Amino acid sequence: MSVTKDQDSRSGERAAPTPRGGRGAFARVVSVFGELLITAGLVLGLFVVYSLWWTNVVADRAADRRGDAVRDHWASGPGRLDTKGGVGFLHVPAMKNGEVLVEKGTDTKILNDGVAGYYTDPVKSALPQDDKGNFSLAAHRDGHGAKFHNIDKVKKGDTVVFESADKWYVYKVFATLPQTSKYDVKVLGDVPEKSGAKGPGRYITLTTCTPVYTSTYRYIVWGKLERVDKVDAERTPPPELR
Repeated sequence: MSVTKDQDSRSGERAAPTPRGGRGAFARVVSVFGELLITAGLVLGLFVVYSLWWTNVVADRAADRRGDAVRDHWASGPGRLDTKGGVGFLHVPAMKNGEVLVEKGTDTKILNDGVAGYYTDPVKSALPQDDKGNFSLAAHRDGHGAKFHNIDKVKKGDTVVFESADKWYVYKVFATLPQTSKYDVKVLGDVPEKSGAKGPGRYITLTTCTPVYTSTYRYIVWGKLERVDKVDAERTPPPELR
C-alpha cells in the first residue's frame, strides 16, 4: 500500500489532530476560574488573619496604653472618677485574660480598643460603689482583643474582681446563661431576670456574643458582691487573685 502525502513517510504515524477551538476556549475559562478561586481563597485567608489575630494585636496595644494612663491618673492622688479614661480593671481568673480595662459605654468603637464597657443604653448600668444595682459589662469574644473569649470557662462559684482606684470589689458567680437573645435586656436589670436572683442586691453581669465567631446570641454570667476590700499602698490583690 502506498503512503499518502498526509502521512509521515519515516514513522508511519498519522499526524495528531488539531484540538477544536471550542475545547481550547473552555480550558482557558476553567483555568481563569481556578485562578480566581485561588485568589479569593488567599484574600479570605488574609481577612481571617486580620480579623482574628491582627485586630487582637492592635486592640491589646491600645488597651495597654489606656490602662497605663488610668493607673498614672490614680498614682497622681485622689480625684474625681474618670469615666472617660476608664473606671477600673476587671479580673476574672477563670478566663485567663489578665486585667481588662473597663470604660463607659458599649459602642463598637469603644469595645474595639480591647476593653470592656459598662452599659449606658438600653439599660443604665449601676457602678460597683452604688448601694444596689447591676454593674453590667460587655466585651468582644473574638477579635479586637477578645477579652471575653473564655467566658464559657466561668462557672458557678468562681470569682470576679473589679479593681477601682481605692477598692477591690469581690464578686462570686452564682449563675450563667449560655444563650439568650441579643435583645434580652432584662438580663441587665437591677434584679437580673433568668439569673435566679430574688431581690435587690449588688450584682455584676458579663455579656458577650455566642456562639464563637458569631453575634447571633448572647452569653451571660452573673455574680453577686461578697465583700469590698480597701486598696493598700502596695495595691496588694485580694487572695482570690494571688
